[in-house]
Amino acid sequence: MISEKEEEASVPRRLSCTTCFDALWFCYSPLHQMQQYYRLGGLDNCSGKWNALVDCLTLKTKRTSIVEEILETREKAKPHIWSLRTPEEAASHWKELFGNLDEVE
Repeated sequence: MISEKEEEASVPRRLSCTTCFDALWFCYSPLHQMQQYYRLGGLDNCSGKWNALVDCLTLKTKRTSIVEEILETREKAKPHIWSLRTPEEAASHWKELFGNLDEVE
């Protein structure tokens, strides 16, 4: 029986630019622009979405093996969103942040 990780590795990823196009389309919507104006005080020029779409379309012109290498390299370069701590580090950090709650008034 093949494990899920081996199965994922054997099946090449299908690169789809639909999500990039949808994100770009939404970026120009009045809803998104008004949200940006309300939150940040200015309209969004959507340059990041354009860059993502152009990048995706550029990857579509390359060979599958090269695309796989590029995507794996990007995935490994992404920083992890959580900082993992040992139980001792977590306890000391917790006490540093919320130690005052243990004190009786």
